[in-house]
Amino acid sequence: MTVAFRDDRDDPSLSDVDLAELERLAVAMLRAEGLPDSVDVAVALVDEAPMAELNSAHLGKPGPTDVLSFPLEPLSPGVVPTSAPGGPPVDLGDIFICPEVVASNAAAAAVRFRDEMALMVVHGLLHLLGYDHIVDSEAEQMEQRERDLLAAVGRTRP
Repeated sequence: MTVAFRDDRDDPSLSDVDLAELERLAVAMLRAEGLPDSVDVAVALVDEAPMAELNSAHLGKPGPTDVLSFPLEPLSPGVVPTSAPGGPPVDLGDIFICPEVVASNAAAAAVRFRDEMALMVVHGLLHLLGYDHIVDSEAEQMEQRERDLLAAVGRTRP
């Protein structure tokens, strides 16, 4: 299982992000979801300007957001993707997180930045696995799964 985190921000010192901790969280979450070791995911931390461009180009919304996910496989919640024996790994897709927006959201909600970042990783990964929150019933399912996965690693959903 490969979860590749990279920090593409101009000044990574603006917020204290522990990439190794987030990678461990992502791997634990994917394992809890029953995914095989032949799975790849890429996660990039980006500044507000590139996040705003992605948000506008792909969702038609102005300004930066906290997390965007771009799945490569059309998955449904609870369905585990598999690759052919000896075949290439399943590439679930890409996640972009804007720590500056996450920090702002954490401050507004009076929660720890680390907890909000953990939520963004889990939230982004669940989107790659087919979860969504457009319909209320699906949002409840996704939020409950977020709570369960975060609790399994000693965190709470802010």
